[in-house]
Amino acid sequence: MRSLEELSPTENLEIENGLALVARVKLCLTIHPLVPSVSKPIDEWQLKRSLIDFLKKSIFPSVTVPEEDIVVRRHKDLKKRKREEPVAHGSLFIRDLGFLEGRKRKKQDDDNDGERDVKVLEKKFIDWRKVLVEKMNGIELNLEGVKYNLTVVLPVSDDFERLKKDWEEYYAFGHPREGRREADTIVLRGVPSRWFAEPRVSSKPSMLVTHTIFSTFGKIKNLNVAEDDDLGKDADEDSGDLASGLHCKIVVQFEKYNDFVNAMKAFCGRSMQKEGTRLKADYELTWDKVGFFRNSRKALDHRDGGYKNDAIGYNTDDLRRKRFRE
Repeated sequence: MRSLEELSPTENLEIENGLALVARVKLCLTIHPLVPSVSKPIDEWQLKRSLIDFLKKSIFPSVTVPEEDIVVRRHKDLKKRKREEPVAHGSLFIRDLGFLEGRKRKKQDDDNDGERDVKVLEKKFIDWRKVLVEKMNGIELNLEGVKYNLTVVLPVSDDFERLKKDWEEYYAFGHPREGRREADTIVLRGVPSRWFAEPRVSSKPSMLVTHTIFSTFGKIKNLNVAEDDDLGKDADEDSGDLASGLHCKIVVQFEKYNDFVNAMKAFCGRSMQKEGTRLKADYELTWDKVGFFRNSRKALDHRDGGYKNDAIGYNTDDLRRKRFRE
């Protein structure tokens, strides 16, 4: 795998097991009617067309977004909606970022030139994204005679600098009970379980396969992967999301802080795609501040009558044995 320090925010990154992290911009949308008492359901198709036209005609350079990259979730029952509640919310994904790319670096260019190119592109990307949010936020939409106000924000999970500031401040202001002084664990939710399963063995996520994939980012201290039953509960019933059990939750603790940072930067602002498929998994990315592995180990120790239990961790022999048990 290429050096993560030279990875620009518009580049895709191929990782192990036929998986790739595909660059994109995600924006969170909230739609309120200008007249709070409106009870007419919002026209989803009209909303999407209005957003697509706005991005094409009012943004420079123009942005092309297909309908399937705009996800709209309408309020379930407008009659029960409180006046301050939105009539709909959703997400918009911009996946074609080629217009932001700078010149392609030649092989004979030295490393310093490459580093400068990435820094320039990062600034260009962040500035463009900021202007995009500012232009879209607060626009008025007229859909079949009903006027709506659009609120647009960049999710924290897609803003690497904000994520980094959050974990740096968290540890800078002192959390002595944590027993560590810097972040080291990433949490990933919403990726298809079958992409992390052993082919022809099981459809459930495999510790061995997951370890192989995440080891490309650095040496792993602890790893946990399991079907994410809570994801189905958290999802909107009308969203069309896949049922729980088809997704998994992955928690990875790295031995080195720099490896954690590089992994967070690689996963931030990207979707996951499997070779040979068109499906893109728009996962949720966070960092662990609750001490996942420490708390899990304490729970196991308590269950086992106070005896030390290392089941939550792993070692190479454990992974080999798991391969034949799954």
